[in-house]
Amino acid sequence: MNEALHAPAAYRHEYIPAVAPPPGIQPGPMTWVQTNLFSSPFSCLLTVCFTGLAVWLVWLFLSFALINAVWSGDSETCRANPDGACWLFVAAKLNYLRYGAYPATERWRVDVTQLIGAALVGWLLWRSAPHRNMAASLFFGIYPIATFALLRGVESMGLPIVDTTLWGGMMITLLMSIVGIVFSLPLGIVLALGRRSELPIVKAVCVFYIEVVRGVPFITVLFMANFMMPLFVPEALTPDRLLRPMIGTALFSAAYMAEVVRAGLQAISKGQYEAAQALGLGYFTSMRLVILPQALAIVIPGIVSTFIGLFKDTTLVAIVGIADFLRAVETARIDPNWAGPTISSTGYLFAAVIYWIFCFGMSRYSMSVESHLARGHKS
Repeated sequence: MNEALHAPAAYRHEYIPAVAPPPGIQPGPMTWVQTNLFSSPFSCLLTVCFTGLAVWLVWLFLSFALINAVWSGDSETCRANPDGACWLFVAAKLNYLRYGAYPATERWRVDVTQLIGAALVGWLLWRSAPHRNMAASLFFGIYPIATFALLRGVESMGLPIVDTTLWGGMMITLLMSIVGIVFSLPLGIVLALGRRSELPIVKAVCVFYIEVVRGVPFITVLFMANFMMPLFVPEALTPDRLLRPMIGTALFSAAYMAEVVRAGLQAISKGQYEAAQALGLGYFTSMRLVILPQALAIVIPGIVSTFIGLFKDTTLVAIVGIADFLRAVETARIDPNWAGPTISSTGYLFAAVIYWIFCFGMSRYSMSVESHLARGHKS
């Protein structure tokens, strides 16, 4: 009897204090600093060294870009200042960096297309905006045609023709990026669905296309689109010199987008497919309403990363003679009227800032969308 009463003592567990703080209690900033930056002598040494290096680099950047920069005067003032950026050069060349050699009297057409595009993009990205389906229809259907007609010109409408050889600058970069993004995502979705298809021929074609395109450099695709595409179509149907790299960019990006979308499709559980079938939904309806919305939400970081890479890869179109934004910077910096010790550095710094603004904006928006979807799943 006594042995039975004392038997549970053999299962007595020793109390181990929790390492993490109780729920709802977060460590203060000083605790975080002590734990992550000054937890040991070696950690203290690394923190001090890297902090000093960061402060030194930031001071050099601010000194060049702001403190010692030339903000007023003329080109002679920039030549006499080897220690700071020459922002007068950027101001003087700003129109060329934006429009290239597009005629000055017709640049209002570029401004109108960019304003309309910005308004439509803002309408699409604003999650609580009304009639977003209408915005999508306008942006993906009507806006590309209207943009080409307005920028190229329609003589019957009183708009003189502006040859694409005169297009350049940021106008080209934005145009290439938007066309690539608009066409690469739906084409990538089709390729991803085809790669997972049960039809052998469809699957083989999609796999062959994806693996071949992903196995060659982007420059090779641009050269093939620019020089070989006219050999496969009649002369009357040969794409414009600007349209060819646009097609190559969209086709190249679609192959990478297909793999991103395929990863999202594979992450969807089999139960979702079975549930759609149980509801009597057909293949295309279930994909449109059930599978693809979940798959695309999962791979938002991958999609945005592909978009960011596409935006930066547009600089390579300069190899086939397209005067994009970076090519415009390079052309402007060799102007003998603005020869100076810091002209090139200023031009490339300005280009880096512009590219960073666009890429950082896309990244932050994707993070906000992820947070919004995460809250929706938790609620």
